[in-house]
Amino acid sequence: MTALTLAACQYKIELIESWEDYVLHLTGLVHQAVERGAKLVLLPEYAGLVLAGPLDAATRSDLHGSIAGIQPLIPAWVELCEELARTHSIILQPGSAPVLDPDGQYRNRAFLFGPDGLVGHQDKIIMTRFEREQWGIAAGKDGVTAFDTPLGKLGILICYDNEFPMLAHNLANQGVDLILAPSCTDTLAGAYRVRIGAQARALENQIAVLSSPTAGTAPWSPALDENRGRAALYVPSDYGMPPNGIYAESEHDEVEQSHWLITEIDLDTVRRLRTEGQVATRRDWPEQFGV
Repeated sequence: MTALTLAACQYKIELIESWEDYVLHLTGLVHQAVERGAKLVLLPEYAGLVLAGPLDAATRSDLHGSIAGIQPLIPAWVELCEELARTHSIILQPGSAPVLDPDGQYRNRAFLFGPDGLVGHQDKIIMTRFEREQWGIAAGKDGVTAFDTPLGKLGILICYDNEFPMLAHNLANQGVDLILAPSCTDTLAGAYRVRIGAQARALENQIAVLSSPTAGTAPWSPALDENRGRAALYVPSDYGMPPNGIYAESEHDEVEQSHWLITEIDLDTVRRLRTEGQVATRRDWPEQFGV
């Protein structure tokens, strides 16, 4: 059994007005986590919208203009993240960004990187009202994917997707032991919805869920001006785990600067609950459909 060190960021949306400064920002942030032993590093949903900082003030203050404006920087962002993962020999999920696809639709995309480079990406499956009605972000078309990594099989559920049981159940059926849950919520109610959903998914599937939120205020950004949420690792409430299912959690739901939640867990102890736990929710899942 080996303890795995995880890093989830409570991410302050800063105004960074040049690409060069952004490179220093992200490089320094990842370095902080790696210095503390992290082998897996997670940033939140829409962390990629910080790329709007170098745009002129009028463009970055316009919701649709900022989304369109960052598109030329997406390839460089992917290359930077790939380089960081390779350099530090880590698994890096740098949050998500709206990415323009060849069909003319924007999708909320989370890339995953490992020591050997780009592993793949996961698109958000179910859009919030804000994304559907104001942003014009389209749903992902390819379902949920289990990614093979040196740390085991990982899945990604972006924010709202954590509130839908079958998405996590699908990942569990694909052998995932840890779900990464990058999120972006502007109210405590939204943060609690993600938290309750993530805890329920951990309980139902007897897996772990690592959550990274945006936090603090960013008046310069029309999309990310207000942010609330705590970074956390959620587990089933069972033998050897915290009774409330919160394995680790940051102290506050707002921050003045980006803050890392660093925690260690042996995923074998979570996996073992499926056969030796007080309950067998994963085994008993099909029984609910017979009533």
